[in-house]
Amino acid sequence: MDHRGRRDDETSARRRRFAEAAREDRPDLAALCLLICAEAEGGLPEAAVDAAQIELDDLAGRLPALGRHAPPRRWAEAVAELLGGRCGFHGTPADYRRLESSLLHEVLRRRRGLPILLSVVWMEVARRAGAPVYGVALPGHFVVGFGEPWGRHVLADPFDGGRPLSAEDAALLVAGATGTTLTPEAFSPADPLEIVARVLNNIRAWAAARPERSDVQLWAVELSLLLPSHPARLRYERAELLVERGEFARGARELEEYADVIAPVEPDTAESVRHRALAARAMLN
Repeated sequence: MDHRGRRDDETSARRRRFAEAAREDRPDLAALCLLICAEAEGGLPEAAVDAAQIELDDLAGRLPALGRHAPPRRWAEAVAELLGGRCGFHGTPADYRRLESSLLHEVLRRRRGLPILLSVVWMEVARRAGAPVYGVALPGHFVVGFGEPWGRHVLADPFDGGRPLSAEDAALLVAGATGTTLTPEAFSPADPLEIVARVLNNIRAWAAARPERSDVQLWAVELSLLLPSHPARLRYERAELLVERGEFARGARELEEYADVIAPVEPDTAESVRHRALAARAMLN
């Protein structure tokens, strides 16, 4: 088998593992994030995956044995003291410009990352130590919660080293990031697949701003399409990327398939997409 064939087989194997992990009854957030890392690196040695999981276990072992029923504020303070204080996990504006900030193994190495990846570190470490912890997907800024989401709880911002957040603080964060107001639903716990989808959305957005990295945007879209639930619009994005990358026949075929899907509800849009497919096929001549 030639090099390209081996590479395609390895990619297919990684994608199968990702799809299977996403369909587990209880998806493993850290494992899924590390499979994203493997895709970004064109493969991640098992030793590197094991090292990341061991690091999370080690960090959890450095937390005090508080017990699940300890006051939420005590848990938040203990995790902030370890991760934000002694270990120096936090984020800076510059981290938004780096792909590594969305990759769990790099965030563990650099102690820097986007709010959502730092929150993944916090959740995985705290969970291993027995804390009642969950992710909170605020618009424009991911944070973590300790305790009962609809009862006694504390919010913390891992991007700011674990700064405790009141509801008013969270509202100010969201207003600054998105200009929108918070609703009570925004404080609902995010499930692992929602978190993974948001990580992939961040990677797609990073790559979309850098046309020379359409390869990254493409694999992020393709992983997103493997999640059990995803927007149909992603199929159009993938088809457009294939055309942009010169794969005109594949792109045209997928544009046509997308047009067939949306035609019953959006006939005008479907017709426009079909014209785009014809233009892509014309590029083959």
